[in-house]
Amino acid sequence: MKIDKHTKLGKIIKIRGMDKILKKYSVPCVSCPLAKMEIDSLEIGYVCDIYGLKTKELLIEINKTLKARDKAVKPKKKEKIE
Repeated sequence: MKIDKHTKLGKIIKIRGMDKILKKYSVPCVSCPLAKMEIDSLEIGYVCDIYGLKTKELLIEINKTLKARDKAVKPKKKEKIE
């Protein structure tokens, strides 16, 4: 899975551990009761633009975390026994 600036915040927040990264970058929608009503329609890039957050750095950290998690979970190929 790759997250870009058009990914909905609701999709990101459902991924385990992403709330910590979003809080680290001060994404206010994570704790906002009003945003919870529209979180599935808010794009992460839009939210970052509104609040002057560093979109590129946030997306790099999210994707780096997801990539590392995918590698850790991916099963190794079995060796062929002849």
